Amino acid sequence: MALIPFLVDIFQDPIFSLIAVIGAFGIGIFQGWILGRAILQRFPRLQNHVKTVSISLFILFLANAILSVPRFASPEKIDLANISAGSSGEFVSLLFLIFGMNTGFLTVLAISVTVMTFVLLKFTQIHGIAKGFVFFFTALLLIFTAMSRFTDLTPSTFEVLLYFLYQLGITIGILLGTFRKLKPQKLELK
Repeated sequence: MALIPFLVDIFQDPIFSLIAVIGAFGIGIFQGWILGRAILQRFPRLQNHVKTVSISLFILFLANAILSVPRFASPEKIDLANISAGSSGEFVSLLFLIFGMNTGFLTVLAISVTVMTFVLLKFTQIHGIAKGFVFFFTALLLIFTAMSRFTDLTPSTFEVLLYFLYQLGITIGILLGTFRKLKPQKLELK
C-alpha cells in the first residue's frame, strides 16, 4: 500500500503525474539552491574555492540521493510493540535500528547528509519564507520516511520516483547555488 493511498488514483492521470514529477524536481532544485547560497553566505571563505566546494557538495549530496533511495523504497519495518530494551547494549541496538544505522557506513553517510541539512538550517542565514520552505519540505520528507518505517505502508514505485527526483533536485540545486561567488552586498546610506 502506498504512503498516501488516496493519491494513487489521482496519479494515474498523466497530467497529475507530470505535475507531481516537475513539482518534486523543482522543489528539490529550489531547496538545494537556497541551501547552497546560505552555505556561501555563512562561510564566506569558501568563496575562494567555490568550484571545489561546489563539486564536493554535489558529490556528497549525489551519494546521499543514490544511497537513500533503496532505504526509502524498501524500509526495514520497526514494530515498537515487540521491542524491549533490557540492557544498555539492547538499548543502543534499538536506537541503531530506529535510526537505520545498523546497515553500514553508506547508510550512516546518507543519514549524516540529512542531519547536515537540519544543522545548516540552524546555523545559516536563511530567513523568512525561504527558511519555512526548506524546513517544511525537509520535515515532510522525514514524516514520510517515519511512516514507511513504523507503519505497514510502503512507498509505491511512483512515490519512490518522486523521492529520487526530489533528492536529485536538491543535488543539482546545491551545485547551482554554490557554483558562483556571491556578490558583495551594497551598503545603503540613509
